[in-house]
Amino acid sequence: MNKLCERLKQLRKERQVLQKDIADYLNVTVRTYQYYESGELEPGIERLSGLADFYDVSVDYLLGRKEC
Repeated sequence: MNKLCERLKQLRKERQVLQKDIADYLNVTVRTYQYYESGELEPGIERLSGLADFYDVSVDYLLGRKEC
């Protein structure tokens, strides 16, 4: 499992957010977001940026290039 998958799951659970809420925010289906968390699909730059905004973290953090 890559770092992005791990971070997405960790952040969602820590913040007690539903996958549906994140999917709605990103304007994708729940299944698409589930693919992001499982590593079956990687988000494009626009969605990656949206995820960073949603969780209020940097893209580098999501990608595992930087801690907090």
